[in-house]
Amino acid sequence: MSLDANEAELIRTFVRQLTTKYDRRYWLECTSQGKALDELWRELGRAGYLGVTVPEQYGGSGLSMSRLTILVEELANHGLPTFFIVISTAMGSVAIAKHGTEEQKRRYLTTMADGSEKFCFAITEPDAGSNSFRVRTLARRDGDNYVINGQKVFISGVDQADHMLLVARTTPADQVKDKREGMSLFIVDTKAAGLTMHRMDTRVVMPEGQFEVFFEDVRIPRGNLVGEEGKGLKAIFDALNPERISASAMATGVGRYALGKAVEYAKIRTVFNTPIGAHQGLAHPMAVAKTRLELASLMAHKAAEIFDEGGDAGMYANMAKYAAAEAAIDAVDIAMQVHGGSGFTGETDIITLWPIARLLRTAPVSREMILSYIAQHVLGLPRSY
Repeated sequence: MSLDANEAELIRTFVRQLTTKYDRRYWLECTSQGKALDELWRELGRAGYLGVTVPEQYGGSGLSMSRLTILVEELANHGLPTFFIVISTAMGSVAIAKHGTEEQKRRYLTTMADGSEKFCFAITEPDAGSNSFRVRTLARRDGDNYVINGQKVFISGVDQADHMLLVARTTPADQVKDKREGMSLFIVDTKAAGLTMHRMDTRVVMPEGQFEVFFEDVRIPRGNLVGEEGKGLKAIFDALNPERISASAMATGVGRYALGKAVEYAKIRTVFNTPIGAHQGLAHPMAVAKTRLELASLMAHKAAEIFDEGGDAGMYANMAKYAAAEAAIDAVDIAMQVHGGSGFTGETDIITLWPIARLLRTAPVSREMILSYIAQHVLGLPRSY
């Protein structure tokens, strides 16, 4: 069932009011100081908006990707792309709500809903990027515990997170007949003994840094296994579609924010006695960018609706992710062109948006993997990998 228009507008209105207090300057200040968006996060939690993907019995408002998509998009519309909502609210709470034990749901969903705890997600490894089946981090059963050894890379915000959802093998890849077998999902305390992290030298301006994470005999109880041992692929994939949908919403919001700045500048910047926005060389690319953003937004909301109805949202989530990332890049690019040289200064705050928009073409799933998925699963073409 699609989200009621009045409820959708309530979410947007709340975010607009919130951004008068926590605006783009707040986002930039936190980022420059290496601080988390804690004040914004706490207000979202107090207002109940971090519980939009948490069932009501655990303190949320029901598992609704439609609500979350509006929330993420509206925050980004105002220059506040917040990756932790994608990681913790979209991925973490959905995976636990769908596959966690009753004890896990009571323990973690309630704190995720009120914002008092955050989750990060750890799947990527140096030799396992797009090919997640090649993960080598191993969780070995030892009595009532698992002992974890391995390495992860590009783990967003692990230094700010209380827990991580960790993808690890419980059976090495060379010991399974089907590469999809032997993968499991675990909840790991980010302060666990034997877990160390090192910030990676990435140059994307955002509050959530990227980290290498090392596991050296990290011991966790068997009760931290999410779902069935060796059958974790279903739980993992159930978290990936929400990630792609919410990342799409973020991308369209970033694009809208950049384009909005370009439009305002094009109205007042005058060259040869004419506002530059009157010239079709700039007006038409801005019009195309706006059209692409709105088309991508529609697909993201369609994907969220299909997910909420219990349907297979894979096609829609992947198409939305592809369309939104491309549209965001186009929007930021034309915004830089409209601003000319000033688009490369910190004062106009355009160049800071470029790495985020460009990142969203590559992550959380690359453009090429999405197109391969569409070719195989939608068009029925032979598998390429």
